[in-house]
Amino acid sequence: MTTMPRGAAAPAHRAVRRRRAAAAAGAVSAGLLALSACDKPTPISTITVGSNSVNAEATCYNDGDAVKSADLVKCLQDKDVKSISVDPDETVRFGVDPDIADKGWTILMNGQPLTDESTKTYRTIPGSVFFNEQYGASGNTTTVSIKEGETQTTGLWSFKLKKDA
Repeated sequence: MTTMPRGAAAPAHRAVRRRRAAAAAGAVSAGLLALSACDKPTPISTITVGSNSVNAEATCYNDGDAVKSADLVKCLQDKDVKSISVDPDETVRFGVDPDIADKGWTILMNGQPLTDESTKTYRTIPGSVFFNEQYGASGNTTTVSIKEGETQTTGLWSFKLKKDA
């Protein structure tokens, strides 16, 4: 027979169970916190030239609602965008997620419409257009944007095209 006082073993087991429960609750809380910190990704747009391509999430996106004009101007002036080299003799291919195509999209060159609105997921334009002064180009780089939305802009994806001579 032991000489341990009655109920002495029980608190030790309870402490272990409490620590396990606290650890499990902490793990669940950390997991929920990590999930809440994640934003829903925006649809992707892609530009392909030859065998090279670059894709990006939106530089401005308001989850289907109109982007404010002031925000849109800032996004069009954003310099921190992905770039791709373009040989003027190559074809530049634009691809968008079906979510973008469903709302209609337009290709902008240096902030000005280059194409009519489309609901297709894919368009092609000769590379020479992006470096032609007739279309508003100047120098060896051009900013190209994909504008989502028919009457209101709901998203904007921008890329820098660099002339590959």
